[in-house]
Amino acid sequence: MGDAQIWIDGALVAADAASLSANDHGITVGNGVFESMKVVGAGGDRVAFALTRHLVRLHRSAAAMGLVVPCPDDEVRAAIAAVVDANPGAGRVRLTVTGGSGPPGADLRGHAGSLIIAATPLTPWPPTTRVATVPWRRNEHSPIAGVKTTSYAENVIALQYAHDHDAAEAIFANTAGHLCEGAGSNVFVAVDGRLVTPPLSSGCLAGVTRELLLELIDVTEEDLPLEALAAADEAFVTSSTRDVHPVERVDDVALPRCPGPLTAAAAAAFADLVATSPDP
Repeated sequence: MGDAQIWIDGALVAADAASLSANDHGITVGNGVFESMKVVGAGGDRVAFALTRHLVRLHRSAAAMGLVVPCPDDEVRAAIAAVVDANPGAGRVRLTVTGGSGPPGADLRGHAGSLIIAATPLTPWPPTTRVATVPWRRNEHSPIAGVKTTSYAENVIALQYAHDHDAAEAIFANTAGHLCEGAGSNVFVAVDGRLVTPPLSSGCLAGVTRELLLELIDVTEEDLPLEALAAADEAFVTSSTRDVHPVERVDDVALPRCPGPLTAAAAAAFADLVATSPDP
């Protein structure tokens, strides 16, 4: 996609020609929020999946960071459609709102933010994944707990740890020692024949795929010790690009079933939804 087109502050431009101020607070202090969505459909009918839910979460994250999405949702929708249409090979679209250009420091009162929309190919995930539990904790009491912020350094470090331990995803506990989330995913665990996922009070992100599964299938939101993941018969992680992704190994422990029956049922239900409802 060498001729990729992106949307930045009201216009489609060539990705290589796009620019953002060096004083933008998305760069200088990491003040920004984002949403990543997979592109579904074919030809001229390609759309960003579950866009309405992603926009709701975008506004929620922006409010938590003291940001305002710089244009109405109908304009955001039109811009996303334009970017998808301009990038035929795109499988993923990312919407980013930054704090905008301003003086040094964290105070941006009175400054407009920037809106960036980019579409890229989506490399298929392997059929199963390996995860590593990391030695750092999510702070469920943090003001940005559950906020999809561009301040991603903690996740970058955790993912590097996972990769160094032959895993593709990093799994966090929270400060209470409860299972929380992945660096870029939510976690579901089979416990006594039922599916359990950490509640939002654990500090995990309110994932869109997570939210849809809670509506589609029988899932209990419940605090679990971190150790419950490696002790499970089956488990999976979810995200907007992974959908339902079975976990085959947790640290050095191979799970007995991958995918197990609960995972397979969840994956089938979600695949049916994607095929029939592009904006559920």
